[in-house]
Amino acid sequence: MKNARLLTVLIVFAVALFSGCATMPQTWPDYERSAENKLVVIQEKIGDGLKTNALSPDQTQMFLTTLKGVQTDYEVLRGKRVYRDEWDRLNVRLDALGEEINRAYARPARIEEPRRIEAPRNGDRIVTLQRRIDDGRISRRLPQTEEREYQARLDSIRREYLRMTEGGRYSTNQERADISRRLDSLETDLNRFQ
Repeated sequence: MKNARLLTVLIVFAVALFSGCATMPQTWPDYERSAENKLVVIQEKIGDGLKTNALSPDQTQMFLTTLKGVQTDYEVLRGKRVYRDEWDRLNVRLDALGEEINRAYARPARIEEPRRIEAPRNGDRIVTLQRRIDDGRISRRLPQTEEREYQARLDSIRREYLRMTEGGRYSTNQERADISRRLDSLETDLNRFQ
């Protein structure tokens, strides 16, 4: 009888121990990259909205203030061991902000002049290259050493781009050209494995 009780206590203890381990904080690089991509896209939308007058200066300031709060929370989470739900909450906030900006874009009912065809923006290219790296990793077309190198290069470009566009400041033509050149180089290297 004592052995059965001891065995029951040990099993309950083991289950409690392992269930506690499953919820331990850890790093979440995919969630981090997803949040970075969303930050880039949102910053570009705000900047473009201001440039094209689709967003008023007041709306732009409101969105930038909200974005700054999310960026601050992102910086706190980046590279740290945290629970996944913290990243989930951050990504939900970013999605909500993106939807709010999209609604603000849809509100003005004015006739716009025809747009000329433009090359993809740097932010869109960053997101596209991230998808290509992720696809190469998942399909195993990219060797692990190249995947790490390309991811590090893209992360560096993304951080520089976020720094350049932080707070709604306009980047210079030279800064945009440098980012574009670095993205071209990374894209060329990635094309070797496609």
